[in-house]
Amino acid sequence: MRKTVCSSIHPEDLVRAYRTVRRDLLDARDSSGHWIGELSSSALSTATAVSALSLVDRHGGAPCFTEMIRHGLMYLASRQNPDGGWGDTDKSLSNIATTMLVRAAFHLADQAERYSESLGRAGTYVERQGGVAGLRRRYGKDKTFAVPILTNCALAGLVPWHEVAPLPFELACLPHGLLGAIRLPVVSYAIPALVAIGQARYLHRKPLNPITRAIRRRAIPGSLAVLERTQPDSGGFLEATPLTSFVVMSLAGTGRANHPVVRRGVEFLVASVRSNGSWPIDTNLATWATTLSLNALAAFGEMPTESLEWLLHCQHRQVHPFTSAAPGGWAWTDLSGGVPDADDTPGALLALRSIRDHVPSEATRIDAAAEMGIRWLLDLQNSDGGWPTFCRGWGALPFDRSGVDLTAHAIRALHAWKDRLPTPASPIDRAIRRGLHYLRRQQRSEGSWIPLWFGNQHQTDEENAVYGTARVLLAFADLGLATSEVARRGHAWLVANQQPDGGWGDASLPFDNGGGHVSSVEETAVAVEALAAVLPDPLMEPSLGKGLTWLLAAVQSHRHREPSPIGFYFAKLWYYEKLYPVIFTAAALGRAVQRIVPGLDEEQPTLDHDSAC
Repeated sequence: MRKTVCSSIHPEDLVRAYRTVRRDLLDARDSSGHWIGELSSSALSTATAVSALSLVDRHGGAPCFTEMIRHGLMYLASRQNPDGGWGDTDKSLSNIATTMLVRAAFHLADQAERYSESLGRAGTYVERQGGVAGLRRRYGKDKTFAVPILTNCALAGLVPWHEVAPLPFELACLPHGLLGAIRLPVVSYAIPALVAIGQARYLHRKPLNPITRAIRRRAIPGSLAVLERTQPDSGGFLEATPLTSFVVMSLAGTGRANHPVVRRGVEFLVASVRSNGSWPIDTNLATWATTLSLNALAAFGEMPTESLEWLLHCQHRQVHPFTSAAPGGWAWTDLSGGVPDADDTPGALLALRSIRDHVPSEATRIDAAAEMGIRWLLDLQNSDGGWPTFCRGWGALPFDRSGVDLTAHAIRALHAWKDRLPTPASPIDRAIRRGLHYLRRQQRSEGSWIPLWFGNQHQTDEENAVYGTARVLLAFADLGLATSEVARRGHAWLVANQQPDGGWGDASLPFDNGGGHVSSVEETAVAVEALAAVLPDPLMEPSLGKGLTWLLAAVQSHRHREPSPIGFYFAKLWYYEKLYPVIFTAAALGRAVQRIVPGLDEEQPTLDHDSAC
């Protein structure tokens, strides 16, 4: 083998670690050749599901879900943190939103007396966090999640209805294209909550203005029709337990427990519960996990191709009823509640680009799918040059505005396909230039970028600059701009923020032995991948070497299988995904092997290519 440019790394150790992680990743596939993954159980999701089922039992006749509710409460009771609060996952810090929802669940299930000691500590925690005012501070102007939480608490009798802001649910009857221009107080994906929660607030505390009262009364049937029309076949809005639960509890809490939307939502909740009594935030991230895995393996030049049919099938071919998205995009899941978005679509396009090189016989079909996807991305670009998640031009609320992680991913996909499609290159070039201009403007003064969909719970602002910076730098590397001033500042920021242990993560938490700082596998891997994607640089090589040493030790101790809660879902919901650390480590080590041990795929046939292809 060739001598590594990182003198601290032995090539044999690097290759051995990559083989281990690669084997773990390939073994995680299901029988059809794609990855489903496993989302963490969520106390927040469990609490909302318990509240919803309790209200259906209360208003729908004979109790049907007593045992499911009991098991859910037992799960919640076992997950209370020492400070009296609850975090979203079993690895999450307490937060006021989840704690308020858990309290409401116990009260709606009529189990507050039985769990009085736990609820007493929870009440103290909520008071320390500022109560209702503290909840509002957490979400600011965005009512997407603050209003549902307060509605849940009001249904439980813990908050007066006047604390719940009224929502203009009558606007849901307007054409979807007009909603973004209206600047709704909720984000684009929350229309079901706007309708159901808005109606619950209206029916429990009607507005004083007689005109508003009359408009909303007349809008109830039409907005309910919108709910029915947008509810997916699975019954789960966005396949998300919290959103579906809020819709179910709001309608059931106003005496409509037998409404078709409620019945289908309950079917989704019953089908989603886990054996330990908990619910995840979403059914799965199968498309996202699969494209991440394929692209991680592609970093070394490998590409399992048996998932091609499944991936092509996941492409949305009709206008989506939820967001009115045009055909051509991919969602995070293959299930009916998924919605095309600007992170999963680039991921699928990059995977298809690599598959195309391995299966030239399928080039025509792959090219047709890619052309639809590219056009979908081009049409979604915002006026600021960045890409939003779901809807172009919707607004500036969190999770609707342009994001640097989305934009970097879109740029990479456009660049990968630019010279392979009959689509004129000029619109793609123009979109890439505008996207790069957006990324340059979004770079912070110290050189970092902040992503939209990943966070770090230990930062006071819950931002994850390591993930955002690494993802943007990969786009600059793909475009041959790794030596630009903007990229060099980003690389310098990564180097400067490496922890003493060689990894990346949060610098505020010491190890139990006090000997260093907590680094996560996910953050270390994305940083290493970004550094390994550029040509050798004397300023970065020591940092890359230390990062690789950290990752190799993590693989040796099997820590690369231990996920951290860096996922930042809708409305600040934390999660972790079992596959993330394995996928990210495979991508980082695969790229490092290509960089440090070039030609290994020809020199080392024992890497078992046949099992991957």
